[in-house]
Amino acid sequence: MGYRVVVAGATGNVGREMINILAEREFPIDELAVVASSRSQGDQIEYGETGKMLTIKNIEHFDPTGWDIALFAIGSDATKVYAPKFAAAGCVVIDNSSLYRMDPDVPLIVPEVNPDAIDGYTAKNIIANPNCSTAQMVVALKPLHDKATIKRVVVATYQSVSGAGKAGMDELFEQSRNIFVGDPAEPKKFTKQIAFNVIPHIDSFLDDGSTKEEWKMVAETKKILDPKVKVTATCVRVPVFVGHSEALNIEFEDEISAQEAQDILREAPGVMLIDKREDGGYVTPVECVGDYATFISRVREDSTVDNGLSLWCVSDNLRKGAALNAVQIAELLGRRHLKKG
Repeated sequence: MGYRVVVAGATGNVGREMINILAEREFPIDELAVVASSRSQGDQIEYGETGKMLTIKNIEHFDPTGWDIALFAIGSDATKVYAPKFAAAGCVVIDNSSLYRMDPDVPLIVPEVNPDAIDGYTAKNIIANPNCSTAQMVVALKPLHDKATIKRVVVATYQSVSGAGKAGMDELFEQSRNIFVGDPAEPKKFTKQIAFNVIPHIDSFLDDGSTKEEWKMVAETKKILDPKVKVTATCVRVPVFVGHSEALNIEFEDEISAQEAQDILREAPGVMLIDKREDGGYVTPVECVGDYATFISRVREDSTVDNGLSLWCVSDNLRKGAALNAVQIAELLGRRHLKKG
């Protein structure tokens, strides 16, 4: 027996990726409903590469009674309206927005890192999916933290425009084309030109000078991994369509060598270590697109601190950073709590 599953926000980048991954991983589904706003009602999308077409339903009129799991990719405003309705109807919501991430009654889950925390989902019948940049980072940090206990992390991100949705991808494409033909490249989605540029600003600014994206990485890492870990982040938007990269500097309580770290990461769940000290012996965002793994390269010791390491971390932000992690949460939920048959 399978589950009755809803994908909310099925027409967006993340929603479409959720549908593809459900098909790729052969998630046990008896019935799949795809819902979105009224403007998409009646549109059809394919279920992965199965050839089966699904018709979009209007979320405003959708009755979640009798459905098991809903994967939400509809943004915080719509989630605030619909997630409680789905949860109250007995449908467990796995939410990709930031709305519930810091709610103490809602588990924030990366299955490779804190699977046991999912047991707290019954408080609200809602599970939160972390920020894309946080998700890949904690997958890399967890096995190293287990070995040598992380004290402090300094991270600089290089985040692709797909993190800002279709509008972000369209803007990079249009600006690049305009520059080549001599037309103006005026910013609309972003605060400055993104084509052939980098922007050290993602989300809104906070009183202390950090951005909300940077705050998310700090707060979410503490909730998922360990509240004692100190994190400072600088989040940067770069002219890459898909794939987030991160330069991590990690300080540990206990001694750990680069070789030990490589050996640990080579066996770590969700991690693919590609670390050859030669031209091209590392992974870039272009190479991670469409893959499930979080790729680690450039592992090396930092001689400026005791017990320090630096490394490079790359992942498909639409997959591990969003859709894949949500489906993995659904798989974990099924194994531990919603067993069928």
